Amino acid sequence: MVNLANLITIGRLIAVPFIVWLLLSQNHATAFWLFVAAGVSDGIDGYLAKHWGMATALGRYLDPIADKALLVSIYATLGWQGHLPSWLVLMVVSRDLLIIGAILLSGMLGHAVEIRPAPVSKLNTVVQIGLVVWVLAHFAFDFSPVADTVTWILIWSVTVTVLLSLYRYLVIWLNGIADLEAGR
Repeated sequence: MVNLANLITIGRLIAVPFIVWLLLSQNHATAFWLFVAAGVSDGIDGYLAKHWGMATALGRYLDPIADKALLVSIYATLGWQGHLPSWLVLMVVSRDLLIIGAILLSGMLGHAVEIRPAPVSKLNTVVQIGLVVWVLAHFAFDFSPVADTVTWILIWSVTVTVLLSLYRYLVIWLNGIADLEAGR
């Protein structure tokens, strides 16, 4: 069922190519504000789903897809432009691809592993968003005097939380596969 919460999520998904285009066009200020609007929309659709009875099966799938599309696209674009180190972009994108691949493989094996975001994964998302907001704001509003120090603190925070989050997901997935192999 498509409701207001799902329409907001779809709007966030539609915003992704526009944000990428704005970045590629060096229009950092508009990209910054559109990214902020996308982040606010994520909170709004979540609030509507939880507190106004607008949670749907479509929304449970669409919301994380929109979130991943937004972050992965922006990380890839910022990395391609040289604003983020390529190793970090590869780490962020690879983590998401590994998680998606593990879920798909588990489903194909007939044992869907339910993976719910843990606190470390939520922290990882917050830090990833924080880094994007910081980098976009730096280019949009010129935070040069402190930009390098804050940027590297955020980059290493993303690195640590990506690794911790990936480790957690890997343990859950391996336990699920072990249960499958044991016939549980």
